[in-house]
Amino acid sequence: MAPKKQRVGLYPGTFDPMTNGHLDIIRRALTLVDHLVVAIGVNATKTPMLSFEERAALIEAEAGPVARKLGARITTASFSGLVVDAADAHGANVIIRGLRGGIDYEYEVQMVGMNRTMNPRVETVFLAASPETQFISSTLVRQIAGMGGDISAFVPKRVEKKVLARVAKLGKAGKK
Repeated sequence: MAPKKQRVGLYPGTFDPMTNGHLDIIRRALTLVDHLVVAIGVNATKTPMLSFEERAALIEAEAGPVARKLGARITTASFSGLVVDAADAHGANVIIRGLRGGIDYEYEVQMVGMNRTMNPRVETVFLAASPETQFISSTLVRQIAGMGGDISAFVPKRVEKKVLARVAKLGKAGKK
């Protein structure tokens, strides 16, 4: 009997910062695949709040124990081109996408059509955000943190500490 083919999924995003919504999608994706590659988008024209290394370390710290508990594997990787090319590069046959609502759905359906045309070997799976996380976005978390608001309900504790430290550092740099 031939060995079972490993199911590899790719979950792309910027994860700047990783939110409880991202962690929810990761947790649920790990029940569908044997190996999940969290692909962190890196764009040379944008300056993220957290470096790639910081984002990767936070994802591994938060999601690694979840993966081990579920008997799955999780890794992080950077990508800067097409998601379907990143999927090929990591041997993924599934792209995981989280949907927060109708607006996300409209955009994602277009992307699925384009991706399928470019690479019909890769399927896209949508996971609807859980009701308690569907309103969370990294952009809003950065904005709230930058204005001194409480982000503890939206991100894991490690992420909160890292974001608040970065905001404090940026605030001091701006006062010089």
